[in-house]
Amino acid sequence: MASLHCSPSIHKSFFVNSLPQRLRGRFVCCRAGISFLVRAEQAHGSSSNGQACSSEDRLGRRQLLAGSSFITWISLADMNSMSFAAESKKGFLSVTDKTDGYSFLYPFGWQEVVIDGQDKVFKDVIEPLESVSVNLIPTSKEDIRDFGPPQQVAETLIKKVLAPSNQKTKLIEASEHEVDGKAYYTFEFVAQAPNYTRHALSTIAVSNGKFYTLTTGANERRWEKMKDKLRTVVDSFTISNV
Repeated sequence: MASLHCSPSIHKSFFVNSLPQRLRGRFVCCRAGISFLVRAEQAHGSSSNGQACSSEDRLGRRQLLAGSSFITWISLADMNSMSFAAESKKGFLSVTDKTDGYSFLYPFGWQEVVIDGQDKVFKDVIEPLESVSVNLIPTSKEDIRDFGPPQQVAETLIKKVLAPSNQKTKLIEASEHEVDGKAYYTFEFVAQAPNYTRHALSTIAVSNGKFYTLTTGANERRWEKMKDKLRTVVDSFTISNV
């Protein structure tokens, strides 16, 4: 008898006694980070003529194909139960947070990191100023426009939240747009530190009792190279009702 051990969480078993003796043994299949290990006991007896061997070969191939389909089905079922990023636009990956109700794209190659106070952060490991972060804070407001016009809200947010107090900041532009009836403010700004200047884009909105802020940016010296990608990140940010 053979047993199927799946790491980390799936445990199944099935019989392979009917496999031909020469096909029995050990098989390992890996998919989506899940390892499947099949061990078959050595059968007793052997076929005594070529016709029997041919019949066993056909039977063995059919059962191996069936086993492969079964393993694939388990793998796909497990993948469907997990939250994972999928490529939805060339050069970008998408992430969706179904609990907090938001989604966005980020450039392929950026890595997720954990930063206190941020709900989600992805950044380039070589160019650390190239990053995207999402921040959520509770609010009793129901619309971003309840906080004021785009320029006023953007200037306040930049000075008090998005840049340290010792950095010199400048708002370049701010605008409003709607997606599915929900208002978003999007703005561009720079924050100058003693040894670098970060050029950034942010988009903000209110929904689900939360004030959402997504900010992405890059070192000023790389702005011309990165600006189209960063604008794609900002434009991709959408909020859903949860």
